[in-house]
Amino acid sequence: MTTSAAAKSVRDRLIDAAEECLRVKGIRATTVSEVAEAAGVSRGWLYRHFPDKVSLLGAAIVRLNDAYWSESHEMLAQVDGLDQQIAAGIVHGHSAYDDPGTLLMKLRMDEPEEFAACAGAGVQGLVPDLADFWTPYLVAARDRGEVHPDIDIAEAAEWVARAILSLATVPGNTLDASDATQILRQVRRYVMSALKADPAV
Repeated sequence: MTTSAAAKSVRDRLIDAAEECLRVKGIRATTVSEVAEAAGVSRGWLYRHFPDKVSLLGAAIVRLNDAYWSESHEMLAQVDGLDQQIAAGIVHGHSAYDDPGTLLMKLRMDEPEEFAACAGAGVQGLVPDLADFWTPYLVAARDRGEVHPDIDIAEAAEWVARAILSLATVPGNTLDASDATQILRQVRRYVMSALKADPAV
């Protein structure tokens, strides 16, 4: 094994261990010593790869972030129509929040300052991230005639992101966010109606 392959292996083990510690303890309670122990390396060896806790946990969060968006795009590629895509996105986001195996949304909601410090400017903005994610779906829907042709894509993408975030994470009295049928009905009644409306009115 080459030195670079060994170093990559240690780095990956450290990120794996950091992710596992984040699952169990969150950002604040995770220590560098615990991550090193879980990875089977010394603290000194950990510091060869990561100068501090923030950069170590940040590497784990960035990897989780990349995997989450990739998985979400793959899932939505199998779904036809913007209404179905948004409904699927809400159900997926709701399960991601509840499932301890998917940490991003939970960490962002529970420890926002710590999350921002670890994640860095690249992934700390949840609403901008979600708006960027939904932009191509809105463009495709406009091109298919599913939404108003004069829609402001950037504005609509941010509104969709905020709606999805609220529906996926904030409990209410009239909607079960884990019920795909209820979600699709709400999306068609309210979200799609808004997106089809003339933005000039």
